Amino acid sequence: MTKRWQSEHKKEHYYRQAKSEGYRSRAAYKLKQINKKYKIIKKGDVVVDLGAAPGGWSQVAKEAVGDGFVFGVDLESIEPVEGVEFFRGDLTKKDVVETVTSLVKKADIVISDMSPNISGTYSVDHARSVYLCENALGFAEKILKRNGNFVVKIFEGDMFKEYFEKVKNRFDYVKAHRPKATRKSSSEIYIIGKGFKGL
Repeated sequence: MTKRWQSEHKKEHYYRQAKSEGYRSRAAYKLKQINKKYKIIKKGDVVVDLGAAPGGWSQVAKEAVGDGFVFGVDLESIEPVEGVEFFRGDLTKKDVVETVTSLVKKADIVISDMSPNISGTYSVDHARSVYLCENALGFAEKILKRNGNFVVKIFEGDMFKEYFEKVKNRFDYVKAHRPKATRKSSSEIYIIGKGFKGL
């Protein structure tokens, strides 16, 4: 990261807003905006947050569910968030998926802001992003209640359409959406699936 990038990043509106409002990342506003538009999380829901570190999405999810339950999973350790349980593990590993599904049982919504380690080669990063999205969808299929919801971040590229169609096959309503809080230079987009059809 260059000093110039870091300087511009710190000047950025959502970064400053996150600092002032106590959110752990600017990404919190992406989920806030998605939820405002698509009403994917409601009071009392059970939410599983994939790629939860540093915890911004979990904070927003907990606010939205009230007395509901939020369970975060990430490779990295996460500072505790009040009312949220975290599990450190690699969701691409079968044993981790089995552990999380045994702990949570069933969820109303799965949200994923997982990102690959960026290589700088776009085709590689896109493929890695799709791989994580495939794992997120596979996990969602195991844990979502019928009519449950799904949100996943993906990098745009030549594999996007095929993945989008997979999500369409599993949910009644599917949209691709770029929240306003997404950086203009970013290739990331979110896929929203509502109404899980079950397997």
